[in-house]
Amino acid sequence: MKSISMIFRGIFLLLFLVVNVASMARTITPDGTFVKPTDKKIQYVGRISFKNPLAPCFTYPGVQINARFEGTSLKMVAKPMSGYFMAQIDGCKPFKVGFNSPNDSIVTLAVALPDEAHEVRLTYVVEGFRRHPEFWGFILDNGRNLLNPPFLPKRKIEFIGDSMTCGLGIESMNEKDPYMAETENYYYSYAARTAQALDAQALVVACSGVGVYRNHGGPKSGSNDNMSVVYNQTLWGDNTETWNFLRYIPDVVCVNLGMNDVGNGEYDRNFLLNAYRNFYKQIRTNYPRAKVVFISGSMLVGTRLEHLQYAMDEVVRDARISGDKNVFRFDMSWQTGDLGMGACGHPSMWQHEKMAGELTAYLRGLMEWF
Repeated sequence: MKSISMIFRGIFLLLFLVVNVASMARTITPDGTFVKPTDKKIQYVGRISFKNPLAPCFTYPGVQINARFEGTSLKMVAKPMSGYFMAQIDGCKPFKVGFNSPNDSIVTLAVALPDEAHEVRLTYVVEGFRRHPEFWGFILDNGRNLLNPPFLPKRKIEFIGDSMTCGLGIESMNEKDPYMAETENYYYSYAARTAQALDAQALVVACSGVGVYRNHGGPKSGSNDNMSVVYNQTLWGDNTETWNFLRYIPDVVCVNLGMNDVGNGEYDRNFLLNAYRNFYKQIRTNYPRAKVVFISGSMLVGTRLEHLQYAMDEVVRDARISGDKNVFRFDMSWQTGDLGMGACGHPSMWQHEKMAGELTAYLRGLMEWF
């Protein structure tokens, strides 16, 4: 049973968590102790570029920035127009914060906390390939410091995907709504929910509209910025920095692609099959020991789905013939609409919850993560 002090502490936090209370230019020095992004006690998870150590940059949803701190308040400093994060203080209910105007560089995450040790977990929840968000640091109470970072789960998953994995339209309840950053939220996606349920870290490489060989609406011959082309990049579409795959070695890689290859316009089945074969080899080269799961999502049905499934089945068959027994297939249930629809006909929050339940059960058995 929770102690009375813990109950009051939770109530206290919920009352005083504040979103977007403070906004000021980065050149203004606010009251408090400024903690630079280079502080060794800040914990980072995800594909992040540290070319400029004072402004770590990232483009994929799911990037995490975690820390433990002492004191009564916490502010976050980021590049204006960086987009949305989900913040969680001391394990309480997460809340959304945004950097969405040219003047938004400082956001207050918490005030009037009990004067003791606290933990913050931040998750970037939108696609940043146009925004190029940057994290600039934290502001603590005067004279206070960061503590040793929180523990990370030992289990590791990598999710490779498209708009479904990003959580596009998940906060909308109208399938006719257009894409908006305000209704995208990776935190509630099947990928994030699966990682949370399995107590695993998650690294995400996902972008709306991307395919294995052909992006959404792309030519039948293929797109020159498909996933296999950009997969080695630290930042989406930036070929000046190659990702170091030794920085994060997953136990299992979940590949949920193909919807854009076959879902809109004409496509070539042989190109699709060869692209999957080559992408499998690309993944296996980077992760010789990881299990690889090729997934069909919930948005396709009929002949196009059958063509996609055939390509993935052939890759698994060929891999196993060659001696690789760590390649698998998994199909999510098709969305019927009974759980609602998100923007652009994408899965609703409830559909994502169902998808996560299915994938969690499958991975739990596959990985023996009980």
